[in-house]
Amino acid sequence: MREEQEFIGRLHARVDALRGGAVEGVEQALVPVGTGQQARLERDILVAERSGLLAALDAVDGSLCFGRIDRRDGPTHHIGRVGVREDDGERTPVLIDWRAPVARPFYLATGHTPMGLRRRRHIATEGRRVTELHDEILDLGDEDRTGFEDPNGDTVLLAALNSARTGRMGDIVRTIQAEQDAIIRAPHRGVLVVEGGPGTGKTAVALHRAAFLLYERRELLAKRAVLIVGPNPAFLRYISEVLPALGETGVLLSTPAELFPGVRATGTDTARAAAVKGGEQMAEALALAVRDRQRLPEPGAPVVVPHDDGDLVIDWEIAYEARQAARDTRLPHNPARPHFVFRIIDALTAQLAERIGADPHGGPNFLGPDDVALLGRDIARSKEVHAAIEELWPPLTPEGFLTDFLAEPVYLPEKDADALRRAPGEGRWTPADVPLLDEAAELLGVDDSAERAAAEAVRQERIGYAQGVLELSRGSESYEFEDEESEVLAAHDIIDAERMAERHEETDHRTAAERAAADRTWAFGHIIVDEAQELSPMAWRLLMRRSPTRSLTLVGDPAQTSEEAGTGSWREILGPYVADRFEHVTLKVNYRTPAEIMELAAGVVRERDPSFVPPLSVRSTGEKPWTRDAGDDLAGAVAVAVAELTPREGRLAVIAPLTLHEEIAAPLPGVTPGAAPDLARPVVLLGPRQAKGLEFDHVLVVEPARFATSDLYVALTRATQRLGIVHREELPRALR
Repeated sequence: MREEQEFIGRLHARVDALRGGAVEGVEQALVPVGTGQQARLERDILVAERSGLLAALDAVDGSLCFGRIDRRDGPTHHIGRVGVREDDGERTPVLIDWRAPVARPFYLATGHTPMGLRRRRHIATEGRRVTELHDEILDLGDEDRTGFEDPNGDTVLLAALNSARTGRMGDIVRTIQAEQDAIIRAPHRGVLVVEGGPGTGKTAVALHRAAFLLYERRELLAKRAVLIVGPNPAFLRYISEVLPALGETGVLLSTPAELFPGVRATGTDTARAAAVKGGEQMAEALALAVRDRQRLPEPGAPVVVPHDDGDLVIDWEIAYEARQAARDTRLPHNPARPHFVFRIIDALTAQLAERIGADPHGGPNFLGPDDVALLGRDIARSKEVHAAIEELWPPLTPEGFLTDFLAEPVYLPEKDADALRRAPGEGRWTPADVPLLDEAAELLGVDDSAERAAAEAVRQERIGYAQGVLELSRGSESYEFEDEESEVLAAHDIIDAERMAERHEETDHRTAAERAAADRTWAFGHIIVDEAQELSPMAWRLLMRRSPTRSLTLVGDPAQTSEEAGTGSWREILGPYVADRFEHVTLKVNYRTPAEIMELAAGVVRERDPSFVPPLSVRSTGEKPWTRDAGDDLAGAVAVAVAELTPREGRLAVIAPLTLHEEIAAPLPGVTPGAAPDLARPVVLLGPRQAKGLEFDHVLVVEPARFATSDLYVALTRATQRLGIVHREELPRALR
């Protein structure tokens, strides 16, 4: 114990020096293991992000070091959440980052395959004080003993599983299991699907995989950022502290509803409307609706534009030729529009030139090219001409276009259109609208020609100014020895005006994650999707646009699919994008749910699918789930059950249908129905879909007969200790 206490003291002394030190100290302490150009590149990135890294050190300060490995023939290494090095010129490691290859035996070594180790030590700390040591002997021939041997080797894991929950997910770096480690360190290529039932740690594995990839491929991912997509805001708050505690702060966490910059999707859809909006048929319907906005005059009913020299006429033939030319560019609607505008203006110019310059005696047109160009400029400035063009090919925004589409949904079966129909100004954007807005934005594009022209004008102005400065520099030179060639280099000898102007351009100091959040077209280096089975086909189209390299880790459980638009088949999800070129792995061990609760929950799914095999629980608590009939007083029965279950430490979740929240919330301490759930409170009230991905010490499920099978399965598997069920209606058969 004394030896480890001394080490922890030295480690924190080094960290304290870093906090008060210079950039070089951060560089030396936190650069990942490596040599040559790769290490220099990583060092540059880390130094540039030093403020974020110091914040990461603050996040993990309480337990920087959690383990040690002793080799048979070689050095002893302490393992921690981030790597720390000495400031000794040699950059000697003090603490090895858990992601470094040298740390891997800490997670994989066994007595049968010791991987060169003779001992593995688990270190528990509180602040800077060592509180517990647990040693595992891996070389059975080594007779050296410390007095901290753990006879079964599972003490640390079981302690973590049984510890009280805090309302925030913690990292699992101390207890990563072999099957989890293989997924976390899987090569960075293509699509990896991680399937696992409740409590298998798939979310924690995905987050640790994000941290590992950022460590291994920092030069790529620090520039392109990693996106982590979760099912709801409560879930994102729940996992928000994991990556900072692993030394990573440059990750964007988002729900699918937050992936269209500038839109807050706070409205709600009916289940039917959400399912229709998520269906793949919406992509074709929206594409056809956009083409409908590229109109032609009716034959025999041309658009007439008043002009001082006589009316101008846009007939069907002129508009058709202009529309075809614009469509032939294969550009989205808005970028293609200038091509349509040019053709219309060109046709009207020819029309006017022929009228003005015509020889009444049939001779040649007497207008020259310069005269025709003047007429063209006049027509191009005409408000009446542009008003007519806007009727035929209007500039469109995604929000405006989708508002009109939902007011009168076209190219859909009538029953689907009825489910979507929403008058302009009626209701707010919903989560299911966001993929449609993104699809519309892709179809419409942005005509940024005016912005690009303005930016180029500013650039040329800067170059002109820089050129003037250089000319002044050249003109101000005077040499005392005019007959000798000066060896003094002036400004114009080493830099030209264009490069000088670039040095004065404004620099974007936002992180990659911040820039990505504001840019709909951002291409992420890697995307991790939790509860991936819930996403609709339209949501997948949105995400795949964010990942042109198809570098994704998908995490989910088809048995927990609850959204009507969700897809329970990985091949169905990925087929349109990567065919069968994806890797599929399954986590089969349940670390969260006790065997007694898992047996009950599995019975619910088996009612629908008799072949269902649940994940294997690693522990039993001896606490069987119980049920209680509420009689006529549901709220009172819930209040009594909550009082019985509320732990001295940890968290209790009451999971009930949203329609009952108002009725049962009043007697619950600190609970406001309809408010965003505060997972840090001792008691929290949730709907079943709000509970996805979360875990609590104790759970009370209310009125399970009103839950869909998948929702009930989710609700029953959130508890780490005890589960109670209160009902007024008859219980589902599997729970009787």
